[in-house]
Amino acid sequence: MLNTVEVTKNIHYVGVNDRETHLFENLWPLDKGVSYNAYLINDDKVAIIDTVKNTKMDAFMDKVEGIIGDKSVDYLIINHMEPDHSGAIKAVRERYPKVMLVGNKKTFEFLENFYGKMDNYYIIDDGDTLDLGEHQLKFYLTPMVHWPETMMTYEVNNKVLFSADAFGGFGTLDGGIFDDEVNLEFYTDEIRRYYSNIVGKYGAMVQKALKKLTEAAIDIKIIAPTHGPVWRTNPSCIIDYYDRWSKAQTQEGVVIVYGSMYGNTQKMADFIARKLSEKGIKNIRIYDASKTHVSYIISDIWRFKGVVLGSCAYNTGLFPSMEAVIHKIENSQLKNRYLGIFGTASWSGGGVSTLNQFADRIKWEKIGESVEAKSSPKAAEFEMCEKIADELAEKLIAEREVL
Repeated sequence: MLNTVEVTKNIHYVGVNDRETHLFENLWPLDKGVSYNAYLINDDKVAIIDTVKNTKMDAFMDKVEGIIGDKSVDYLIINHMEPDHSGAIKAVRERYPKVMLVGNKKTFEFLENFYGKMDNYYIIDDGDTLDLGEHQLKFYLTPMVHWPETMMTYEVNNKVLFSADAFGGFGTLDGGIFDDEVNLEFYTDEIRRYYSNIVGKYGAMVQKALKKLTEAAIDIKIIAPTHGPVWRTNPSCIIDYYDRWSKAQTQEGVVIVYGSMYGNTQKMADFIARKLSEKGIKNIRIYDASKTHVSYIISDIWRFKGVVLGSCAYNTGLFPSMEAVIHKIENSQLKNRYLGIFGTASWSGGGVSTLNQFADRIKWEKIGESVEAKSSPKAAEFEMCEKIADELAEKLIAEREVL
């Protein structure tokens, strides 16, 4: 017997969990798995809202059929065309050949490029509505959150916002589906990691989407995203997260990231962290870029105001794992951080000088002088490291006092 979950009257969760995939988009580690959320409205007209990845379409279709029995599906709402949500479109069409595919103009451009031309399109525009009987759907275009065709669907009577990838997160739904059924502490880091790596670059478009929803004055009682928990008790929590993250607002804390071949650059990282602690900074994260995937690093850089980067020289350049870090930071278009730089060199330089070039490009507020030790740090370099820690702590504490 299949588990069926009602989000609210006649609106059903028909999503699935994926614990097998190792890398989301073949990039991001899925240590805690991921859910692909889809929804079904069983009314005079039956509508599916989004589907799932093709590897999970059998379980998805079984859930749909288990709810509606011999009824047909009238509409398939496509909020987002990325294959982890559109992967079962063909299966729906084969099982329900008369189904009407509902999306915006760009939706169907993507659909044809991925799966070939289909018939029965219903092209909507911003603010259009669709009547299912007791349920009315209203559509809001939210381009570049985080693809050009993304949109959201709002069920007017039950006040449910089907938000596509917005407001989602990594992590399977292990029994609990709703925010009040799960330990949100477990999910918060994975929600931020999802945001910072998948959506974060498009912060300006997130703000536009939030503004559109606010100006439309819609009353959101439930947020039903395509990944992670369904927010029925406290949807304002996830909205607040997205608002703060998309404005690049931060918490007090420092992320120290380093690349070290023989441990000398690591010594400098540990020294800076200790001095920050002595100054009263409690949120300190140290990452060896060679051991920790960049998605976890960028998630904490998104969270905290202070960033200190260190690298040894490697073949006259930056240590390779640190190259991935600075590339990801630049690609994310993060703003409004404090930056300190340190590192080592032996027979050639290249590590610290490359980080200095990065600092010039990123235009964050530079803290102290860049420190480069010859082979291993000596008293003079440790003193310069302490100055970085002191100045950074003073900046952070000053902001604390303003708040």
